[in-house]
Amino acid sequence: MGIFSISPIDGRYEDKVDPHLRELWSEFGLIKSRVFIEVKWFIHLCEDTNINSPTLSDTQERFLESLHEDFDEDDALEVKEIEKGTNHDVKAVELYISHRMQDSGLFTDNPELWVHFSCTSEDINNLAYAVRLRSTRDTLVGRLLNLRQTIRNMAHQYAQVPMISRTHGQPATPTTVGKELANYCHRLNRQILQLEDLKFLGKMNGASGNYNAQVVAIGGDTPEGVKFQNARFIEKVLFLYNNPYTTQIEPHDNMVEMFHVMMRINTILIDMCRDMWGYISLGYFTQKVVAGEVGSSTMPHKVNPINFENAEGNLGVANALLGHFSDKLPISRFQRDLSDSTVLRNVGVALAHSWISYEAIKKGLSTLEVDTGKVMGDLTPAWELMAEPLQTIMRREGIPDAYNQLKELTRGQKVTRKLILQFIEQLELAPEVKQELINLTPETYLGLAVFLADRI
Repeated sequence: MGIFSISPIDGRYEDKVDPHLRELWSEFGLIKSRVFIEVKWFIHLCEDTNINSPTLSDTQERFLESLHEDFDEDDALEVKEIEKGTNHDVKAVELYISHRMQDSGLFTDNPELWVHFSCTSEDINNLAYAVRLRSTRDTLVGRLLNLRQTIRNMAHQYAQVPMISRTHGQPATPTTVGKELANYCHRLNRQILQLEDLKFLGKMNGASGNYNAQVVAIGGDTPEGVKFQNARFIEKVLFLYNNPYTTQIEPHDNMVEMFHVMMRINTILIDMCRDMWGYISLGYFTQKVVAGEVGSSTMPHKVNPINFENAEGNLGVANALLGHFSDKLPISRFQRDLSDSTVLRNVGVALAHSWISYEAIKKGLSTLEVDTGKVMGDLTPAWELMAEPLQTIMRREGIPDAYNQLKELTRGQKVTRKLILQFIEQLELAPEVKQELINLTPETYLGLAVFLADRI
């Protein structure tokens, strides 16, 4: 890590990535997760009275648990050293555990024979990825809920600040600053709920997904007939959901469900970043100046929306990777090919870019203040916006061709309050209806915008 890092995740952005994500998705994290699965599986086998596995003493079980609980950088390097000989990363983990058991003096009668028993490497790998993804999901949900709350607070704060809308970039029916923020809050909430509801799958059914090794070692010709149920380990020990129908690999459809939700979340946030950038450009939001910061190497006056730009770029990188993962990972030639392995090793990169973006957006929002004068300065003179409510009420009152009358009056014209009042005056309407029209202003023609912002 540091100045010579190729990836900005481990270089420029090193201090912006959550340490928990770094521990989970580094090479260290993958090795530690494999040790966790292997140890838990060994203990589970030893607790099964239906097979001829060793019985563990409390001391032996505590020692085994310590192999993953106390796993550190030196242990990971030891595994990597073993891998130089095996040229197989999972086999290196198996041998590491076996060596540690032998060296402990706590075990006799070759109990290491039961390490990795009846497993293929993908039985270990898919479970290691599943438990890490679940933990990461929980971390990301926490951060996203925090970001959503920030947006919600701003929606409430600015619920009553009227603002001109811009459809197709042109002035349109008024809204409020808070209502526009509330839209993002609501969109995010739907996706966060889907992220929270994800169920993580795992498999432990051998080299081609048919429990071959288990059946030949234990007996039985149906899932119920196999005397120890791998599903029980997956569900009761790891708290995952068993997938009984796989090839050698768990097909990754479940991973893709998470990646697709994250892509939608990230796309919503890209949309918000671009809008916030635009509102800052229009002067609707000002940014708090941080002493010592420089906005341009040549223009001293500049305060750039760098947090939203940084987030947009990182979200784009994350979605490009997540999109590739989603296209690639569910596809594997016949019962297994290895093309998913290097792809899976980049999952943490996409997650880290997403995390960096969420932090940048939160920081960017914290620097913003609404310039009410600028917002109202654009809205107050925009009397052309009254064309919509005027023609709507005229139609309600039975005046024919109301739309075209307002179109002729306002389209491409400089519209003033005086012009609108003159138009109202010549209409054949009851005095109370005319007064209703006279009372309409760009600042008050807000529909339910305030209500919707307040209730989010």
